Amino acid sequence: MILPLAYYGNPILRKKAAPVTDINDDLRKLVANMDETLMDHNGAGLAAPQVQHSIALFLTSFSRYVKDPNHEEGGYIVTEPTRVFINPKIISYSEEIWELEQGCLSIPGPFGIVPRPAKVTMQAMDLEGKTFVEEFAYHNAQVVMHENDHLNGVLYIDRISPRERKAMEATLREIKKKYNH
Repeated sequence: MILPLAYYGNPILRKKAAPVTDINDDLRKLVANMDETLMDHNGAGLAAPQVQHSIALFLTSFSRYVKDPNHEEGGYIVTEPTRVFINPKIISYSEEIWELEQGCLSIPGPFGIVPRPAKVTMQAMDLEGKTFVEEFAYHNAQVVMHENDHLNGVLYIDRISPRERKAMEATLREIKKKYNH
């Protein structure tokens, strides 16, 4: 089932999410619905607060470019299976900063340049309750940090330059008015 999104202006997006305490059928169903929602919106990631659940859970849908060995100039995009991150925690990050233009399903329309560490090591649990530690780099690092921010009430617009933020203020007001009655 495709879940309704929480949009900019909804207070749930500014709350710190509660830790997940039990991996049960309700959580599995939520993950399945979040996965369907993420695919429907063609997103790179989706955090539980974005679908009205203030719990420490997010999904990612990484894609990567694969060079076609049969063609000198060409390749294709491969979408990897959806990843589940329960109670994620950033363990370390690089000093190197990498900037990427970001958008957000909860803020339809505007994009902004977000500087973040180029690499991040994250610890989380999967849907089987197994803890994993993994390093993510560049684009994938940006995705996991963006989604992890949602669990702490932080939006990408909080990390863009003041000039960019000022330029999108009118759009943000429109989003708030349109989606939060």
